[in-house]
Amino acid sequence: MGELAFVGLGLNDEADISLKGLEKAKDADVVFAELYTSLMSEFNLKKLEELIGKRIHTVSRRDLEEEEGKKIIEEAEKGRVVLLVPGDPLIATTHIDFRIRVHKNGIKTTVVHGASIVSAVIGLSGLQNYKFGRSVTIPFSDIGAFVETPYNVIARNKRAGLHTLCFLDIRAEEKRYMTIKEALQTLFALERRKRQGVITADTLVVGIARAGSDNPSVKADFAQGLLKFDFGKPPHSLVFSGSLHFMEAEALITLAKASENVRRLVK
Repeated sequence: MGELAFVGLGLNDEADISLKGLEKAKDADVVFAELYTSLMSEFNLKKLEELIGKRIHTVSRRDLEEEEGKKIIEEAEKGRVVLLVPGDPLIATTHIDFRIRVHKNGIKTTVVHGASIVSAVIGLSGLQNYKFGRSVTIPFSDIGAFVETPYNVIARNKRAGLHTLCFLDIRAEEKRYMTIKEALQTLFALERRKRQGVITADTLVVGIARAGSDNPSVKADFAQGLLKFDFGKPPHSLVFSGSLHFMEAEALITLAKASENVRRLVK
């Protein structure tokens, strides 16, 4: 049996791959890449192929999920294979599921971690990582069908005084990437339905765009104000604040251009 290495690509472009990950890809017999779970705004596949010195075969959601990664497993049964994944390779649950499946086929797996949106959002905002609760994805609300899970997760975290990291929906095949404005509008619609006071005009929110790039956009404001802020190109992420430590309030004012009014949320 061969080996399958899951290698993180990082957040922004082909230069974000680690030296260890690059060496893994150079030594591999076959290299695959999935680019549908996250958007790397300045990524260039051909430049990465030049760095690695071999062709990269892209795989779709259908290849990994519906067809259970059969073409990758077939190659890994014969030799050394690398699967390149945006961010950290095992943040997405679909990749954990695939790694389990590969193990059950008797194939050795290794992991080369990469920069993750989770740590990047925490670092850029200045919020403290041990004060985050469960994360959640805000999906597109097609044909007026709103999924209530994001609202409920934010509500539970707020009751515990914890922050909520919200991943925003991506449909790579359609080139649709949810914006912070769209996410807030979805949550305001849910608030109008549920009326629990979880998402109001005075809810403190932090928006982050293009984490990992040379020009990330980081802005903290109350939700109504953040609706009007132009974050520019995706990818976008969103954090709903819980109670604040005084250092977190200072970080949001200094690093995320929040108003002095956030100090009243310090507990």
